[in-house]
Amino acid sequence: MILLYLLVAVLGLAIGSFLNVVVWRVPRGESVVSPPSACPRCGHAIRPRDNVPVLSWLLLRARCRDCGEPISWRYPFVELATAVLFVLVLARFGLTLELAAFLLAAAVALALTLIDLDTRRLPDVLTLGVVPPLVLLLVAASAASGDWTALWRALAGGAALFTFYFVLLVIYPAGMGFGDVKFALSLGIALGYLGWGSLVVGAFAAFLLGGVLSIVLLATGKVTRKSGLPFGPWMAAGAAVGVAVGEQVATAYLGLLA
Repeated sequence: MILLYLLVAVLGLAIGSFLNVVVWRVPRGESVVSPPSACPRCGHAIRPRDNVPVLSWLLLRARCRDCGEPISWRYPFVELATAVLFVLVLARFGLTLELAAFLLAAAVALALTLIDLDTRRLPDVLTLGVVPPLVLLLVAASAASGDWTALWRALAGGAALFTFYFVLLVIYPAGMGFGDVKFALSLGIALGYLGWGSLVVGAFAAFLLGGVLSIVLLATGKVTRKSGLPFGPWMAAGAAVGVAVGEQVATAYLGLLA
């Protein structure tokens, strides 16, 4: 079991390295596979030995081998964050077909979080592009388990969360963008597959976390009431809460009501 966790962590490091490319190139409309990664200052292609996640950054002392240009700490951070995220997903689902689906969802959600923080955009190629492979993986998981109810609930959950965000956009267009609405589709599918409790808790947690941060930033003078804050990161964080403890929280809440 320890070996499995190590393998998933290494996979996370590798995927995290790729996500750094995705986060930089996708908002610019560039290919994520060509040309090879290069230093933005001197243009030298990054050598394979300098492209080992985290380790190369440390050995190079966070500088380009050719020109000495500083390499942002965010590159190893994203790689480590992806590895940790993958390990947590493995702990939640074990070695199942659901694992593949939620590893995909987690990787895309992390990429969208970073892109939204950088550009205040959620590109369609990720928000909508993740939906077909996510659904196919959940179809395979349902076929393996025989639980087709979970699949139909996933599709209904995606439609429900998409509709909810769309209504919010119509009512208060200044509060969010259509990218958030499209992001809600894949999050609703993933959360709905786990249960209605996960869906509701995940959706509510996004607004709770985002609201608390907004209050803190307003109180500390970091932003004003007219400042626009990206909501995609809080949608992803809320979904993580829903995946981790959504059913338990929903059951406990209903127990209190009863």
